[in-house]
Amino acid sequence: MRPLAGVVRATGLAWRAAPAATTCYLAVTLLATAFPITIAWLTKATLDSLVSSASMAAVAVPVLGLAAAGLANAVLPQAGQYLRAEIDRRVGLSAQDGLFTALDRSIGIGRLEDPAYLDRLRLAQQSAGSPGQLVDSAFGLARGALTLAGFVGSLALINLYVTAVVLAAAVPAVLMAVRLSRRRADMLLAIGPTERREFFYADLLSSVDAAREVRLFGLGTFLRGRMLADRSAANAARRRLDRRELAVQATLAVLAAGVSGAGLAWTVFAAVRGQLTVGDVAMFVAAVAGVQGALDTLVQAIAGAHQELLLFGHYTAVVDAGPDLPAPATPREPPALRHGIELRDVWFRYSDEHPWVLRGVDLFLPAGRTMALVGHNGSGKSTIVKLLCRFYDPTRGAILWDGVDLRELSPERLRERIGAVFQDFMAYDFSASDNIALGDLTALGDRERVEAAARTAGVHEALAGLPLGYDTLLTRMFLSESDRADTRTGVVLSGGQWQRVALARAFLRRSRDLMILDEPSAGLDAEAEHEIHTRLRHIRSGRTSLLISHRLGAVRDADVIALIEDGVVAEQGSHDELMTADGTYARLFRLQAQGYAEGSADSTASMESAATTESVASVASASASASASKGSLR
Repeated sequence: MRPLAGVVRATGLAWRAAPAATTCYLAVTLLATAFPITIAWLTKATLDSLVSSASMAAVAVPVLGLAAAGLANAVLPQAGQYLRAEIDRRVGLSAQDGLFTALDRSIGIGRLEDPAYLDRLRLAQQSAGSPGQLVDSAFGLARGALTLAGFVGSLALINLYVTAVVLAAAVPAVLMAVRLSRRRADMLLAIGPTERREFFYADLLSSVDAAREVRLFGLGTFLRGRMLADRSAANAARRRLDRRELAVQATLAVLAAGVSGAGLAWTVFAAVRGQLTVGDVAMFVAAVAGVQGALDTLVQAIAGAHQELLLFGHYTAVVDAGPDLPAPATPREPPALRHGIELRDVWFRYSDEHPWVLRGVDLFLPAGRTMALVGHNGSGKSTIVKLLCRFYDPTRGAILWDGVDLRELSPERLRERIGAVFQDFMAYDFSASDNIALGDLTALGDRERVEAAARTAGVHEALAGLPLGYDTLLTRMFLSESDRADTRTGVVLSGGQWQRVALARAFLRRSRDLMILDEPSAGLDAEAEHEIHTRLRHIRSGRTSLLISHRLGAVRDADVIALIEDGVVAEQGSHDELMTADGTYARLFRLQAQGYAEGSADSTASMESAATTESVASVASASASASASKGSLR
């Protein structure tokens, strides 16, 4: 029943996406089924008329019928091919929309970090790219079955026993076709990780982002070797299955040829004895060939449909997948933040096999205040950001928005209340204007709002000075219509400029309840970082903000600083309180300041004085810009 349900669903998808084309294709399929049988009977009638010395008029009727049937049989495949392509286009568009609509329904991002899910998603995309193949296979089954029935009936009129032998010889072919199709589908799933790695290496070899290190470190031969090794492994798996199919199909072809030869010999001897007419012999030959051709079509359709059904199963599994995170039955509207955000005994790990990232974190971010999170890499700072945005849920504990658990709120409405700059921000291959407007889609086409955000981020002059101003594509990967006359107009920004574009994107949401700034100045030089943090202090004033930075001089003015260490809050307080406590924060601050006070014989107080300037926090930022850099401005 499961394969039948899959065929019904795929056919229903085709009917909804292209009802007229599907109806016409079904009609063409049925007509194409009738013509081979009709041609066989008309051939028999023509030959019998010739042998019996019938009148010219008696011979002309089947001859004209043959001509008409032959003409229609020549035209129908062309019409069918066009309709098949049209169904594939329309159904492919509908299926792709359904697939990515389902992906967009996901609340979190956990599935996109699961290799097994990514393998299934790749096969689902493959099925969604050409779902018409399943429809064609389903219609092929119907066509093959009807053609087979017609020729079997014709053959049975001549000799029932020969018909039974021909059909019996086809049973192994059908069984093996189903078995091999399942093996092929299993093989495609098994080599999925290998093929994804191959694509990964190919992308590294052809990506401008990786080109600098690939060229500098001479990684081309190494990466190409790994890519080809994965390609060879996938080819080997395909080759093994192809050889198995070759052996099986060759054996079955020999069996079919033997049956056909034996049947033909019997027919000829029967005609010599006067038991059959010349037309009967022609009809028998055509019927045997038709039965075997129909069986071959049927076997191929079964194998193709079975394989496509297995791939379509991955598509339906993705489309039908429930929420990746629990969705509230009646989502609550997030209240305007008046009290604050609380992390109450929050524990988190990415799976049962992973270590704990957070181990009972208790934090309270008062509304209208700024909290800074500091700590070593991997201490859990960015994980807290993911939990606040509800990309994941805590494994234990809860996060409360003015006393309401985030799991009770509408995720979409919650995220509308949040503005953010992520450490691994996106650099979209769009125009400068669109890159900023993506922070709030209501700003698309609103140049005034876009430019205001760019001015706040200090990137307006750079973008306005581009060849096409804000309409310039920030990429060398694509061309806009206006660029086709001069392909040099696409521009790649520097890492620091991209950082400012990402900040401008976030500034479109400056009025939201919560602003998250995860390393907002990592790609900027010392002077630019000083400027940005001055702007940020003004924007954060009176607003609820979460600031994450490794440069401690940049967070010292936060209302509360929390040091995260080994997944727990190790220290918490203002900068002065933490310095007085003389704990890990104070040690890290002095260590960081020491590099800027090097050569000075002054005491720790002078180091702290040096650290009060924004440059203390920002000179080292250039070393962190590589992760966001997309090349220098051309």
